[in-house]
Amino acid sequence: MTGLRLEFGLLGLLALLWGSSYMWISLALDTIPPLTLITLRVGLASLVLFAILSIRGLHLPPDKKTWRALFIQSIVNSTGPWLLLAWGQQSVDSAVASVLNSTSPLFVFFFSLFLMSGSDRPAGQQLLGALAGIAGIVLIVGTGALESLGGAFAPQVAVLAGAALYGIAAIRGRQFAHMPPLVTAAGTLICSTMTLLPLSLMIDHPWTLQISPQSLWAAGILSIFCTAFAFLIYFRLINTIGPMGTSSQAYLRSGIGVLLGIVFLNETLDLETIAGICLAIFGVVLINWRRPKKQALSKTAQESSG
Repeated sequence: MTGLRLEFGLLGLLALLWGSSYMWISLALDTIPPLTLITLRVGLASLVLFAILSIRGLHLPPDKKTWRALFIQSIVNSTGPWLLLAWGQQSVDSAVASVLNSTSPLFVFFFSLFLMSGSDRPAGQQLLGALAGIAGIVLIVGTGALESLGGAFAPQVAVLAGAALYGIAAIRGRQFAHMPPLVTAAGTLICSTMTLLPLSLMIDHPWTLQISPQSLWAAGILSIFCTAFAFLIYFRLINTIGPMGTSSQAYLRSGIGVLLGIVFLNETLDLETIAGICLAIFGVVLINWRRPKKQALSKTAQESSG
């Protein structure tokens, strides 16, 4: 039971880190263009994780096959979704983007039906949990958000495609179970950096930017906490509670965003939002109801922390 509490505590922490990232992104974008911000985000995060690797005496994979797998993981886990979301949000309301981006557990569910077998296949209650979570998100952002669905078709498809990539990433992440999460996270972010850095240099010319101290601090927090440490937790959870359980944090992010707004922006709660948060939490509970065996979970957690 202690192991389960730890994993679900980490799930909540992951939701907090990624839920707060929208606030830091908003602050950083004041003086940093989206592409350069994403590059800075993954670049600094990869440096932090590489430093931790060195301190702990761990090494990056030496073989090309693993690096090819990590490169593909970086495309579906960060580079692809973040670029699609950045492009799509230029034309899509943030409320609609929030709903579309939270559909990743649904994609995990349907992909898992075709790609997994035996006990790894999701159950009907997990589908119900995924649907309940999406309904909760709709209530949190406001049912009026649905009125603009289909308006900016291509950008909305881009945001939805980003959620689908998150779903693929969660399923693919299990192939790295033999590696410490620290190595997987560092390798993935290094690949993202190598992909994005040339694009940032060519398009944004970052050496010409006038970046404010506030944007720089926000980018630093986004990189270290919401990316480096968040990816560590993410790859651990993939190995312990599985792809569907890990992706369910998408339903907690909006609720956390609301709570942060109350604390820092003096926003207020209405009954619809409270109902939405409760429904989203109920969806997460349903998705994670099939608990792993204690022994298996304990063993995987020990391997993950190695």
